[in-house]
Amino acid sequence: QVQLVESGGGLVQTGGSLRLSCRASGNIFVANAMGWDRQAPGKQRELVATATSDGTTTYADSVKGRFTISRDNAKDTVYLQMDNLKPEDTAVYYCNARILTPNNGYRNYWGQGTQVTVSS
Repeated sequence: QVQLVESGGGLVQTGGSLRLSCRASGNIFVANAMGWDRQAPGKQRELVATATSDGTTTYADSVKGRFTISRDNAKDTVYLQMDNLKPEDTAVYYCNARILTPNNGYRNYWGQGTQVTVSS
């Protein structure tokens, strides 16, 4: 059984920074792509950033130049450094990962979500 546990959300003022962390645990062979989605009230969930195990990263246009995704493959952990935060970044942020396990092959997993609130 795989679990993704997030931490690091909170309340910050416009222009501030936060760092989110997400660690995958369980019987994991390989964590392929790991990343973050977010969902703001009344809006659809959107992909924020993704990092593959070989270091390739992708970002939503809305966060390019402000957010940085990184991974520690040895710890099956992904981070999201968020700088110059804006009120429109307010959302619940969900960790996601594509993980290979002995019993289930490759499957997609999501964390419970962590709230990020940016005050103006």
